[in-house]
Amino acid sequence: MDSRVSGTTSNGETKPVYPVMEKAKEDGTLERGHWNNKMEFVLSVAGEIVGLGNVWRFPYLCYKNGGENCVEFQKTNGSLNVTSENATTPVIEFWERRVLKISDGIQHLGALRWELVLCLLLAWIICYFCIWKGVKSTGKVVYFTATFPYLMLVVLLIRGVTLPGAAKGIQFYLYPDLTRLWDPQVWMDAGTQIFFSFAICLGCLTALGSYNKYHNNCYRDCIALCLLNSGTSFMAGFAIFSILGFMSQEQGVPISEVAESGPGLAFIAYPRAVVMLPFSPLWACCFFFMVILLGLDSQFVCVESLVTALVDMYPQRFRRKSRREILILVVAVVAFLFGLVMLTEGGMYVFQLFDYYAASGMCLLFVAIFESVCVGWVYGAGRFFDNVEDMIGYKPWPLIKCCWLFFTPVVCMATFLFSLIKYTPLTYNKKYTYPWWGDALGWLLALSSMACIPAWSIYKFISLKGPLRERVRQLLCPAEDLPQRSQARHATPATPRTSLLQLTELESNC
Repeated sequence: MDSRVSGTTSNGETKPVYPVMEKAKEDGTLERGHWNNKMEFVLSVAGEIVGLGNVWRFPYLCYKNGGENCVEFQKTNGSLNVTSENATTPVIEFWERRVLKISDGIQHLGALRWELVLCLLLAWIICYFCIWKGVKSTGKVVYFTATFPYLMLVVLLIRGVTLPGAAKGIQFYLYPDLTRLWDPQVWMDAGTQIFFSFAICLGCLTALGSYNKYHNNCYRDCIALCLLNSGTSFMAGFAIFSILGFMSQEQGVPISEVAESGPGLAFIAYPRAVVMLPFSPLWACCFFFMVILLGLDSQFVCVESLVTALVDMYPQRFRRKSRREILILVVAVVAFLFGLVMLTEGGMYVFQLFDYYAASGMCLLFVAIFESVCVGWVYGAGRFFDNVEDMIGYKPWPLIKCCWLFFTPVVCMATFLFSLIKYTPLTYNKKYTYPWWGDALGWLLALSSMACIPAWSIYKFISLKGPLRERVRQLLCPAEDLPQRSQARHATPATPRTSLLQLTELESNC
C-alpha cells in the first residue's frame, strides 16, 4: 500500500503526509521538522553547493592544471630579471609566514596557531547555534549567509577585470594548454571537483530534500541549482585569474608561477584585489566575512545532514526534547578536536592530505559507482523514473534514465580505474613531496570511508536469516512502504527499446 496518509494544512488544503512526519504522542518523540517555504530549501542547498569549492577550490584546480603554452610566451618578459624562486608579494608572505607560519613538511607539525584555534572555535560555536533547532533555525540563517557572498564576488570581479594585466590572466583561464588533457590527473581533478562542489555522495542533498513535501519538484530544483553552482564557479574563475594577470604583470613572472598553486591560492589572489579598492580595510573585512559565510554554509549543512541521518536511524533515542541539541553539541566538539591538527604549523599539509584523499577523489567516485549501480540496476531505473514522475507530476527527460543505467556508472568506474592506474603521489605547491608514510596515511583515510560499503553489505547479509537465495532477494528488493511499491502497472508490450530496461528491475522476484 502507499505509505501516504491524508493531512490538512492550516488553510484547509489536503496534502500527503508520511508517518515520519506525524507526531508520535504515545511514545513522546517529537515531530520531524520541515521547511516553512520553498525559498528556505533552495537557499540552504545553494549555501551548501555554492561555497569554498567554487571561489577557492575551482580556481585552485584550474591554476594547478593551467596551460604551459602561455608560460613560454611570458618567459620572454625578463625586463625585471626576477625568478620564480624569489618572486613574492606581501600578501603571500603574510599568508604563509604570519597566518600559517608553515613548516617545511608534514613531519614537523610544530605548535598550534592559537589565533586559528580561536577562529575554529568561533566557527563551531556559530555553526552550533545556526542548526541546533533543526531546519527551523537553518532556514532563517541562509537568507543572509547564502546571498551576501554573491555581492562580494561581484565587487571582486568588477575590480579584478579593471586591473592592468587582467586580460592576460583571463586568457590563461579561458585558453589552457590542450595537451594537458592527456594527463589523467586533470580529468581526475575535474571529475572530483564536480562531486565536491555539488556535494554529491555526501548525503547533504538527500538530508535537505527529506524535509520537503512529497510532491516537491525536485527535477526543476536540480537543474536550477546545477546551473547556479557551475555559473558561480565560472564567475569566480574570472575574478581569480584577472587578479593573477595583474600580479603577473606587476612581478614580471609567468602567470603559472605568480603564486603558489596550493589551497591558499584564493587567500593570495582575492586579498590582492581588495587592497586595490578604495577604503580597502572595509572591503577586507567584507571579504573575509564572505569567506566565513561560505565556509559556515557548507559546514552547518554537512553537520545537519549527519545529525539528520542519526536522528532518523534512532528516532526513539534522539527525537526527544533536548536530545537533538546534545547530539549536535557532541558532533561539534568532536569535529573541533579533530580539526586542531590542521591548525599547527604543519597543518596545511594535513589539510591537503584530507582534501586529496578523504574529502574528494577516489572516495566519492567509489561511492558514486555503487549508488548509480544500485539505483539503475538493482532498484531499477524504470521504477526510479516512475517515482520521480509521481512526485513532480510529469515525465522527466528520458535521457536521464540512460544516464542512470549506462553513462554515470561507466564514467565513474572509468575515472576511478584510471586514477588508480595513473596514481601520482601528493605534492604541495609542486615543490614539496609527501613522505611515504604521509601517502599511506592518506590511503587509510580513503579506505576508512570506502570500506564502509562492503563492510555494511556483509553485515546485513550475515544478520539476515534464511537460505542464501532468500537473503539475497531481501537485500535486493526495495522496502515495502515505498510509494508505488504495490501499485499495478499498466501492461505494455516489450519492445527492443524497453526490454533492456525491464531486465534491470527485479520486481518479479520481490
